[in-house]
Amino acid sequence: MGKVVFYGAISLDGYLADDNDNLQWLFDTDLAGISTYKDFEEKVAAVVMGRVTYDEVIGLLKGEPLYPKKQKIIFSRTRTDEIQEGFFTPQDPIKVIEDLKKQVHGYIWIVGGGRLLTRLMEANLLDEYWIQIAPVLLGSGKRLFPKGDYQQRLTFVNSTTMGEMVELHYRKKNGIKKV
Repeated sequence: MGKVVFYGAISLDGYLADDNDNLQWLFDTDLAGISTYKDFEEKVAAVVMGRVTYDEVIGLLKGEPLYPKKQKIIFSRTRTDEIQEGFFTPQDPIKVIEDLKKQVHGYIWIVGGGRLLTRLMEANLLDEYWIQIAPVLLGSGKRLFPKGDYQQRLTFVNSTTMGEMVELHYRKKNGIKKV
């Protein structure tokens, strides 16, 4: 059975991107030292994101393939076409993720945040979180965790220093949803 996981970076004040979906602040951060990304990525079976995140990632890749050899599901109300190793879908994310958990062995990586992440947290579907915190204050932008009904207690797994960033790894605490 697959595990639903979040792996991504935020500013110290909790933003995924600035008001214009810009991520340049992340690329200006020193990432020297240990990186957990390679080990993480090897365990990923499927990549899931919203269309806005997809468009931003495609722009950053400048023609490079998007997560090769990984199944890709992009939630969109406007696009329904297929992409290499994946597709767009307007379906309910909760149902899609519940079905995907039964089909894959490995991580189901939720890329980005916002509404998609909030919906999955409200349904108690996130199993683990890897959050890298950059020493940047954006002041405004897109929050990783917008308001929602997703209170729960997590278990600390470990922390890793990566250059200027600190990565926190948490796991869902079994049997506890609300705090």
